[in-house]
Amino acid sequence: MRFASLSLVPVLLLLLRWEPFTEAMINPVDFLALQAIRKSLDDLPGSNFFDSWDFTGDPCSFAGVNCDGDNVTALNLGDPRAGSPGLSGRIDPAIGKLYALTELMIVPGRIMGSLPDTISQPKNLRFLAITRNFISGEIPASLGELRGLRTLDLSYNQLTGSVPPSIGSLPELSNLILCHNYLNGSLPRFFSQTLTRIDLKRNNLTGAVTSLPPSLQYLSLAWNQLTGPVNQVLLRLNQLSYLDLSLNRFTGAIPGQIFAFPITNLQLQRNFFYGVVQPVNQVTIATVDLSFNRFSGEISPLLSSVQNLYLNNNRFTGQVPVTFVDRLLASGIQTLYLQHNFLTGIQISPAADIPVSSSLCLQYNCMVPPVQTPCPVKAGPQKTRPTTQCNEWRG
Repeated sequence: MRFASLSLVPVLLLLLRWEPFTEAMINPVDFLALQAIRKSLDDLPGSNFFDSWDFTGDPCSFAGVNCDGDNVTALNLGDPRAGSPGLSGRIDPAIGKLYALTELMIVPGRIMGSLPDTISQPKNLRFLAITRNFISGEIPASLGELRGLRTLDLSYNQLTGSVPPSIGSLPELSNLILCHNYLNGSLPRFFSQTLTRIDLKRNNLTGAVTSLPPSLQYLSLAWNQLTGPVNQVLLRLNQLSYLDLSLNRFTGAIPGQIFAFPITNLQLQRNFFYGVVQPVNQVTIATVDLSFNRFSGEISPLLSSVQNLYLNNNRFTGQVPVTFVDRLLASGIQTLYLQHNFLTGIQISPAADIPVSSSLCLQYNCMVPPVQTPCPVKAGPQKTRPTTQCNEWRG
């Protein structure tokens, strides 16, 4: 028995010697996937992100790699510090072999090529952000299989094609950020009840906006070619804090109720909105831009509490409410642009001392501006609208 017990000693010593390494090693599939990812990507000049990726050591200690047990659960590729040069290369399809992955982020750089279809294979992926690179091709429809995906950020790339309907069916989606691409087609129908942010500005989207989830707090559809009325859609979005629909082809009236929403920034300029702007109560929005539309009627005094108000290039008529002058002289209004309308008067003294921090532009209306104030260059040199235009508009 003594001989038998002594013979076990070398075996136990060997096990003890290798125990730390067995705890640190990741599973072979993840190991090979990381190797493939490393071969397809490189540091841009000035970046040393991959210096720690020495495959003779523990991959779970690599920069940007987080593990749970022997599985990679988070992969953040590139130095996240501001000003980092980022990475170059392509995304290897082996990234889909990281089956336990819940988070994938790639910092801005010069990564090219399309998103591999295998990117939807890690079914627990909740966060996917690949921004400010040169990713091209279409958004894989298979991303709709990631039923737990909460954030999808593919902004500032070169993506084409439409937004797949499968993206709209993601039940847990909270943030959809696809701005600054070349996407076309119409908006998909969104079914997530937790969707709070949609940013699709600067694409080539077309068609009408017929339905959006009432949970939205941030909505930017600017710089597209969207059409049709949106008044009924907007009425349901009473949690909005930011709304930008500028530079589209939207039509119809704007419901006065939206001015009572908790919005801090309202951008509706350069569309074909028309009708009277009539808030239901005093407006507390910091910035309202309704310029370059077809709004008409008199200006509501309830807008006088807005800090930056752009009503220029519309069809407003009548007198400017006295409350605007009072707020302007008290530095409550920082920007008041009323040029290129059909306004007939404003009660302000020619000797009024307008604060340096405030800007007022009145030119090209149906009146001679009582005060001379600097206007934007785009307002043109003419101070007053021709009498014939004013008479025709009155008629």
